[in-house]
Amino acid sequence: MQKNKSIVLGITGGIAAYKAAELVRLLVKNNIDVQVVMTEAACQFITPITMQALSGKPVYTGMWDASIPNGMPHIELSRLADAIVIAPASADFIAKLVHGRADDLLSTLCLARDCALLVAPAMNKQMWENPATQRNIAQLKTDSIAILGPDSGEQACGEIGLGRMLEAEDLLTLIKAHFQPKLLQGKKVLITAGATLEMIDPVRAITNLSSGKMGIAIAQAAYEMGAEVTLIHGKVDAPLPKSTRNISAPSADAMYETVMCNVADQDVFIGVAAVADYTPAQKSGHKIKKSEQALSIQLNRTKDILADVASLPNAPFCVGFAAETDHLLTYAEQKRIAKKLPLIVANTATEAMGSDENEVTLLDKNGAHPLERAQKFAIAQEILRHVALSSSD
Repeated sequence: MQKNKSIVLGITGGIAAYKAAELVRLLVKNNIDVQVVMTEAACQFITPITMQALSGKPVYTGMWDASIPNGMPHIELSRLADAIVIAPASADFIAKLVHGRADDLLSTLCLARDCALLVAPAMNKQMWENPATQRNIAQLKTDSIAILGPDSGEQACGEIGLGRMLEAEDLLTLIKAHFQPKLLQGKKVLITAGATLEMIDPVRAITNLSSGKMGIAIAQAAYEMGAEVTLIHGKVDAPLPKSTRNISAPSADAMYETVMCNVADQDVFIGVAAVADYTPAQKSGHKIKKSEQALSIQLNRTKDILADVASLPNAPFCVGFAAETDHLLTYAEQKRIAKKLPLIVANTATEAMGSDENEVTLLDKNGAHPLERAQKFAIAQEILRHVALSSSD
C-alpha cells in the first residue's frame, strides 16, 4: 500500500495565517501528514496550540527545540517530508528565500531542504506589485520553486487587487496536483464539457441533462498530470477548474467554431460535451406566444465536432464519449469505427448525467476495458492513464 504523503507546512506572519488552519484540516482529511512550523511573527496571528490541535502533532517555532534528539530540527524535519509548503508566504519571507537567509527555523529548514518547495504568497496588493517582490518571485521560479497564486479580491486592508492568498480548497488542489505522476507533461489537451443550449426564442432552448462534471474532472486530472489544458464548455453545474484555460461556448455552433480555432497545436482532444445533434432552423427574435395550436419547430443537423477533428490532417489523439440507453458497447464501438477514433468511452446515459459517479468501458483497437464504478475524478484519472499510454505508442 502506498504510504501517505507528508508535508511541512510553514506559516509566516500575515493575516492570511487564519486560512492555514482550514488548510491543515483539509490536508489531514485527505490523508496527508502535516508537520507545522511557524515563524515568531506567525504566532502573533494564530496560535501554535490551534495548529497542534488540527494537525495532531507538536508545532515547531524555534531553532533550539530540545525534543529533536540530534538538536537539528532544520535537518530532521525536511528529511521526513515529501514537500515543504509555505502558506502564507509574506513578502519578507519570500525575500529571505531568494537571498538564502537562514535566521530562524523555517528559513533554515527551506535552505537545508531535500524536497520540493511550494510557496503561496499573501500580501497587500502594493507589496505584491512592487518591482522588488516581482523580481523575487521571478527568481523563485528560476530556482524551480512552485508559486501557488496569489488570488485577486478584497484584502484585509480594504483594498482590492492581487496579493491575497488562495483559499484553502484551492491550495489543497494544487498540493495534491504536485504529487501526481506527470504522465502528460509537455502535452496540450483540449477538452469539451457540458450541455449546449440551442435557442428557440430569447427565453426557450433545447438542451440536455449533462452537468459537465465528467469533462471538468478530466480537465482537472489532465492538469494534475502535467498537461496544458484548454476547457471549452457549455452549460455546466459544477465549478470550473481555476488551473485551466476556460472558454465558454454555449451553443453547438459556438462550440464547433471555438474547438476549430483552438485545435491546431493540440496533442489530445477529448470530446466529453453533450453537444446537441439538432438545432432550430429558425430562432425567433421575440418570445413565441402560447396558443391553442400545436407548435412545430424544424430542426437542422449540427456539425459533428469530434468527427471533423479526427479527420484533420495531423489530428490530435481523439477520445470520444458515447452515452447510450441500450446496446451500449455495440453502439459505442460503431461510433468509434465510423469516426475513426483511437479511443471511445462508453457509459449509460441515464446513470451518468448529473451524477458524481460514473461507470464506463474504454473501447479501442484492442477491445473493451471496463472500469469499476467510482467518483468521476477517479474515472478521469484512469481514462487519462489509458490516453497517456495509448498516445505514446
